Amino acid sequence: MTKKQAASRNGHKLGIKEIGLALLLILVAWLAQECWGINVLDWIEPGPVVETELAGDIQVYFTAPTFPETAENRYGGMDERLAQAIDGAQQSVDIAAFDFGLTRVADAVIRADRRGVRVRIVTDSDYEDNENLVRARNAGIPVVTDDRSAFMHNKFIVIDEQQVWTGSWNLTYNCTYRNNNNVVIIDSKLMAENYTVEFEEMFIDRQFGITSPDNTPHPKIELDGVLIETHFEAEGDVRTRMMELIEEAEHSVYFMAFAFTDDDIAKAMIAAHRAGLDVRGVMAGRNVRGIGSVFEPMQQAGVGILPDGNPYTMHHKVMILDGEIVITGSYNFTASAANRNDENVLIIHSAEIARLYLAEFGRVYGQAEEKQRSQ
Repeated sequence: MTKKQAASRNGHKLGIKEIGLALLLILVAWLAQECWGINVLDWIEPGPVVETELAGDIQVYFTAPTFPETAENRYGGMDERLAQAIDGAQQSVDIAAFDFGLTRVADAVIRADRRGVRVRIVTDSDYEDNENLVRARNAGIPVVTDDRSAFMHNKFIVIDEQQVWTGSWNLTYNCTYRNNNNVVIIDSKLMAENYTVEFEEMFIDRQFGITSPDNTPHPKIELDGVLIETHFEAEGDVRTRMMELIEEAEHSVYFMAFAFTDDDIAKAMIAAHRAGLDVRGVMAGRNVRGIGSVFEPMQQAGVGILPDGNPYTMHHKVMILDGEIVITGSYNFTASAANRNDENVLIIHSAEIARLYLAEFGRVYGQAEEKQRSQ
C-alpha cells in the first residue's frame, strides 16, 4: 500500500493548528468580500458539470476472431450490424474512420445517400485510395482527409445525431474477422453532440490533432445512472486522467494494449503492482519488441504482462480498474496518441460494463497464457 493510499483509507484527525488555519482562511475570505468586494470562490475554476440523461442505452460487442480466417467465413460480424444500423438511418451518418475498407458498410452508406440521408466521411490520408472509399466518393459522398503525417486515428460513427459507435474497431476485414476488438454503441443525444462537434472540427474546419479546440460540450454524462467521461486527443489530456485513475485504484489494473510505449503510464502501473495491486495485461505480440516498447521493463518489474495469443493480432486499447471502470477507444498508450493523432476515449464508470470487459480480458489473457505454455 502506498502512503497516499494509506492516508486516504485511515483518515486524518484535525489538530489545533489545522483548525486555526481554517478559521484564518474563513476570516480572510470574509474580509475580501466585505472590504474589497472580492469573492474568492470566483478564483476557483469549477470542474465539468455532470449532465444527466435518463433515456439512453449502452451496448458492448467484441469481435470473435477465427483462425484460419478466409473470405468465405466473413459473415455475422460487426460490418453486418453497422450496415443494418446505417440502413435504418433517417437523417444523417457521420463516419470518422482511420481506414474505410468494408464493402458492406460502403454499400450501406451509398444506399443511405441515395435515399436522401446526409452522409459525411473523414479518414486518414494514408487510406484515401482505399477501393471502398473511392466507391463512396464516386457516388457523391463528401470525404475529407487529414493530409498530414500524424494519424486521424478515430473509429467512430454518429447516426441521426442520436447513436454513437466507437471503440478500437477499424472498418476493415482484419479488424472485423481476424483481430480482437471492442465496440461500444451508445444511444444518447448528449454523447452524439460530443462526437458531432469533434467530427465537424475535422470535416468543416479542417482542424486535426493539437490544432483542434478542446471544447467537448458534455465531458461528463450520467446516462441512466452510468457516468461516462468523453475525451478527445491530442487537444486534451486523457493521459493524465488515466494515470490518476491508476493511482486511485485499490485492487486491480488490467489492460489490453495493441501498442504501449508510454513510460509514465507504465511507471504508474508498476507502482500499483508494487503497492500490492493485481496488475496484468496483454500486448500485441507484433509490438512487444518495437521501439520504445514498455514490455520488458514491465515484465522485469514483475507485472504479469504477456504477448497476445491471437495468430493475427490483439487490437484492443483497454484498461479495467477495480472491476468498476473501463477505459476504451482508439487511443493506444503512446506519445503519438497523446500529442499528435486524432483520438477518442471513453471512461465508463460501471461495474456491469466492466464485467463484460473482464470476461473479454479473461479470454484474451487465457489465450496468451496458452500460447506461452505451448512454446
